[in-house]
Amino acid sequence: MTQSSKPALLVTGAAGALAQQVIQRLRKDYQVVAVDFRQEVWLGPDIPSYRIDLSKRGFEDLFRRFQFQGVIHLGRIMSSQETRLRRYNANVLGTDRLLSLSDQYGVSRVIVLSTYHVYGANPYNPALIDESYPLKSAGLTMDLVDSVELENLATIYLWRNPNLNVTLLRPCNIVGPGVRNTMSSLLSARYAPTMAGFSPMMQFIHSDDMANAIETAFRQRIPGIFNVAPHDWVSYRQALEECGCRPVPIPSVPPVLPRTMLRALKLRRFPSYLMDFFKYPVIIDGRNFSTRFGFEPERSLDSIFRYYRELRYQS
Repeated sequence: MTQSSKPALLVTGAAGALAQQVIQRLRKDYQVVAVDFRQEVWLGPDIPSYRIDLSKRGFEDLFRRFQFQGVIHLGRIMSSQETRLRRYNANVLGTDRLLSLSDQYGVSRVIVLSTYHVYGANPYNPALIDESYPLKSAGLTMDLVDSVELENLATIYLWRNPNLNVTLLRPCNIVGPGVRNTMSSLLSARYAPTMAGFSPMMQFIHSDDMANAIETAFRQRIPGIFNVAPHDWVSYRQALEECGCRPVPIPSVPPVLPRTMLRALKLRRFPSYLMDFFKYPVIIDGRNFSTRFGFEPERSLDSIFRYYRELRYQS
């Protein structure tokens, strides 16, 4: 068992910029233990860090040693990373083991980070999507099946194991310094593809605000499922232009054509399985989280886009 007098907290996905911001916010009050399947991360002598697969035997040893009181699961492999099988094993089987061990070893607070992508993008989505809307992405693309199954697992534990106090967060596009997802790559590019004839409305949340949302959710024991998003949005094309990026229109039909053109233009930042998200708006309603947790993002769209403009000038 750890010798620290602070309660122990496990944070997965510690190599990511968002996880490191969360760790910095909580390290004063908690004995944080950082875990990532990609690499061991140095965050200071006071934070034990491990490179470990959640499905490996050594992962359970951490629960025995540290007796975690809380778990913040930010280690979801994004759909742009790894193969489908590798993502499924990590996101679904790994998360199942994490939640099972949390229940077995008496963890009393769990945060699970999901994504708004689970709702799916189609022309029949309502103007504002709340947490009761069905998760349709698994029926639209196989590349998001693991994300939906991760959510289903977390929801099962939420209702079946109330002692875990599970809070599941579905954020909109997370962007900002150090963020390496698809949207951040697009906003920071010199040229970015758009689907010709489409410019859906999109939401963006700065990584600082998202870290604040995760910290706020963790400190307040309110289990449930919550969208996390600001109350404003902007068209995708306008977002690119505000960031100083030049849009490159790509024909959307036939379906094989945009993939072929993207390969020819070497625009790999625009994965084919997300094409519908660049055609149809998916605007999530974050009012429930805002009301229940007293949360409001501090970073405006202007400040988000200014960061990417300045980043381009520095390069």
